[in-house]
Amino acid sequence: MRATVFRGATVVDGTGAERYRADVRIEGGIVTDVGPGLDAPETVDADGLVLTPGFIDMHAHSDLALLLEPEHPAKVTQGVTCEVLGQDGLSYAPVDDTTLAALRRQLAGWNGDPDGFDWDWRGVAGYLDRIDRTGVAVNACYLVPHGSLRMLAMGWADRAPTPAELDRMRQQLAQGLLDGAVGMSSGLSYTPGMYADTAELVDLCTVVAAYGGFHAPHQRSYGRGALEGYEEMVEIARRSGCALHLTHATMNFGVNEGRAGELLDLLDEALVDGVDLTLDSYPYLPGSTTLAALLPSWATEGGPDAALRRLADPQARERIRYEVEVRGSDGCHGVVTDWATIQVSGVRSPDLADAVGRTVADLGAEQGRSGTDVFLDLLVRDELATTILQHVGHEENVRAIMRHRAHTVGSDGLLVGARPHPRAWGTFPRYLGHYSRELGVLTLEETVARMTGRPAARLGLDRRGRIAPGHHADLVLLDPERVRDAATFEHPRLPAEGIEHVYVNGTAVVRQGRTTGARPGRALRRTDRGTMAL
Repeated sequence: MRATVFRGATVVDGTGAERYRADVRIEGGIVTDVGPGLDAPETVDADGLVLTPGFIDMHAHSDLALLLEPEHPAKVTQGVTCEVLGQDGLSYAPVDDTTLAALRRQLAGWNGDPDGFDWDWRGVAGYLDRIDRTGVAVNACYLVPHGSLRMLAMGWADRAPTPAELDRMRQQLAQGLLDGAVGMSSGLSYTPGMYADTAELVDLCTVVAAYGGFHAPHQRSYGRGALEGYEEMVEIARRSGCALHLTHATMNFGVNEGRAGELLDLLDEALVDGVDLTLDSYPYLPGSTTLAALLPSWATEGGPDAALRRLADPQARERIRYEVEVRGSDGCHGVVTDWATIQVSGVRSPDLADAVGRTVADLGAEQGRSGTDVFLDLLVRDELATTILQHVGHEENVRAIMRHRAHTVGSDGLLVGARPHPRAWGTFPRYLGHYSRELGVLTLEETVARMTGRPAARLGLDRRGRIAPGHHADLVLLDPERVRDAATFEHPRLPAEGIEHVYVNGTAVVRQGRTTGARPGRALRRTDRGTMAL
C-alpha cells in the first residue's frame, strides 16, 4: 500500500476543534504524520478542500446490501466508512433455521429476500466472518438484535419469558458480544420485541453492560407515548448500568409538534445524573418503515403466516380497522392513522408497481375505497413486504434535536424498493450542505464531530474517528462549497455532490467523485474486555 500525502488540506479533525491547514500522510492504512512539508510517492492536491475522518453511520440497514453489493455505492459516495448493523431489534444473527425463515419474510421490506442467496451463517461470529470473506467497501459493526433473541428463546409469544427462556436469551446475547457485537438493539414497536417488558430489558442490558457494550433501542412510541418511551429507555439505563444510544431520536406526529425541548430536558437531566447517553438522528422530516409495521401488535403475534391468516379473517379485519381508524394502533405509535401521510415506497409484487409513489389515501380515492381497505389488501397481496414513507415529522423538532450535545448521525436508510427514502444516499451530505453551510444550524467542525469522533467514542473505536498520527486512515476529502445531497424523494438513488475522495483503511473507495470498486472494509469486533479489536 503506497504512501500518500494530502497536500495543503484544510483539516477538520473530528474533535470539534477549529479547522487548520496541513499536509496529512498515510501509509499502510494508518495516518503517519500531520504537518507541513510532508512527502510521499503519491500526492493528492487538497488545496481548497476539507479533509475529515470517515463518516460513521450509527443506524444502517445494510445487513444484506453490504453482502449483495459489496462496493456499497449508496454509502461510500456520501463519505461513510463505517456502518452499525443489526438495528431495531431484528436481523439475521443469531438465528436457527426456523427463525431465519421467519426473519427473511419479516425483513423482506427492509432488506429484500434474494433468490439463491447463501445463508451460510447462524451466529454473530459467522455473520461477521461472512462480511470479511465477501470483502466489502466499508467497515461494519454489529448489534445483537433483541427481537431475534426472543424468537430463538420463545418464538412469537406475547408474554414474559420463563426463567429458562430468559436464561437462553442471556446466553445467546453474551455469545454474540463475545463474538464481536458492540451492543444490543431492540425494536419495541415491532413484533416480537414489543412484547418485552421493562424488567426483561433491564436484565439483558445488565449483560450488555458487563461486556462494555451499549443498548440501541427503537423505543415503544415516537407518537402519543414518545416521552414516556424515552423515559423508559433512560430508566433501563439507570437500572442496568448500561450505556444508552437512542436511535433515530425523533418527536413525530401532530401530538409532538414543537415538543423536542421536553425530550432534550429529559436527556440533559439524565446526563447530569451520570447516565452514559448518546443519540442519532437523520436530517429529514418523513420516516420510513414497512406498511405491516402499522398493524396492531396482536395482529402479528405468531409471525407472518399468523398475521396473513388474520388479514383473511373478516372479524379480525374489522378489529384492525377499529384500531387504526379510531383507537390508534400501537404499530402507528398510538396515533390514528392518516392515510394521506402514508406513501408507498416499494413493493415486492410486480403487480403492485403502480402503487409506488402514491399515498394510501390517493389509492383509496382512485378506487372508491377507504384507505384502511387499501392498506389491508396491500398487505395481503404483497405478503407484508410493502415499504412506506411516513410524512409525520416537524422541522423545528429535527433542528432542535440535532443541536443537542449528545447527538450523532444515523441514516436509517432502507436500500430496497423502487423509491426508497433518499436518506439512504443523502444523509451525510445533507447535514454538511443544507443544515451546516446553508442554514448554519451547526458549524462544519461540530457537524463533522457528530459524524466521526463522537460516534467512534460510542463504538469504542479508539483509533478511528479522528485525524491524528496512529489512527486508521478512514478519510473524506470534500469541497465545502459544493457538498450537498442530490438524492430526492422522486430520484432517491443519486450520489452526493462535492465528495471528492474517500479512503477506507488507507485505500481509495471513491476517487474524484467516482467509486473505485475497492473493498478494503472489514468487520470491527469488540473483544470480551470491552475494547475494539483493531
